[in-house]
This record gives sequence, structure tokens and C-alpha cells, in this order.
Amino acid sequence: MSRQTNRGTESKKMSSELFTLTYGALVTQLCKDYENDEDVNKQLDKMGYNIGVRLIEDFLARSNVGRCHDFRETADVIAKVAFKMYLGITPSITNWSPAGDEFSLILENNPLVDFVELPDNHSSLIYSNLLCGVLRGALEMVQMAVEAKFVQDTLKGDGVTEIRMRFIRRIEDNLPAGEE
Repeated sequence: MSRQTNRGTESKKMSSELFTLTYGALVTQLCKDYENDEDVNKQLDKMGYNIGVRLIEDFLARSNVGRCHDFRETADVIAKVAFKMYLGITPSITNWSPAGDEFSLILENNPLVDFVELPDNHSSLIYSNLLCGVLRGALEMVQMAVEAKFVQDTLKGDGVTEIRMRFIRRIEDNLPAGEE
């Protein structure tokens, strides 16, 4: 019995390591294809956005999470369900703005940066920027326009990785005239 459990853990660890290495290869190729880090950052965000737009359907089907009633509830679902489901981590939620429209996700351990060191000539690269795009894309599909950006990154010497989330507006459904 313990052998089967051990095999499942090994398989999960191999899958996460394969994902991490594959992501690293993707970022490396983007760095070769684009002139500067800003273009790579934009491309990672765009790719993440496209992933998020599609990933939300899988998330809603697998998690059985209902509609969130406010941004605080959304933050809890992102941190405690989504990150856990897809990356195996649970970031902490901190630094709420007084208006309740901004918060930070603190990632003590970002699995995307395992085995990674940024070269000196890529100091403005936001290596994990794909995550910001995923968050924006997924939330847009549930009628929430948000801004997501990295404000701290362990790859740049910070103690933790911090993603700052800001609620912009609720997106209204624009149904064609005569349909409800």
C-alpha cells in the first residue's frame, strides 16, 4: 500500500518538475525571440491571459465553486482553491486597501521559479508574468476586470513573491436586443 502512495507522490513531483522545466524552456525561447524584456513580459501576460480564459471553465467544473459575491470572496477562492488546485500552493492574502478593491497574494514558494536564476542581462524580466495573465483572463470570464502585477519577486532578491491584484470594474453582460 505504501508503495502505491509513494508512486503517486513521485508522479506528482515529476509532473510539477516537468512543468517547471517546460515553462523555463518557454521563457528562454521568448527571450531569444524578442528584443527586450518588456516584450517578453507582454508576451507572457498575453499567453497567460489566453490560458486563463480557457482554464476558468475547467476550474468551475472541477471546484464546484459558486459565484463570488465580492472581491474578498474572490480573493479567498483564488488563493485557497485555484492556486492549490493548479500549482499545489496556497498563497496568503494580505495588504487589503481601505476600499477593499486591492490585495496582495504572497507566494512563499513559487513553483515556476524552481531551478531558475535570472541572468544579469534580464534584470527587468518578470519571469512568472504568465500568472498575472492567467488571473486577468480567468476573472474577466466571470465578469471581473482586474489588474494583476508583480511587486516583489524572489528571483530579484525579495524575500517573497507578491502579486498585487486590483479590482477595476464589474463587466456587464451585453446581450443582444430582445434576449435575456
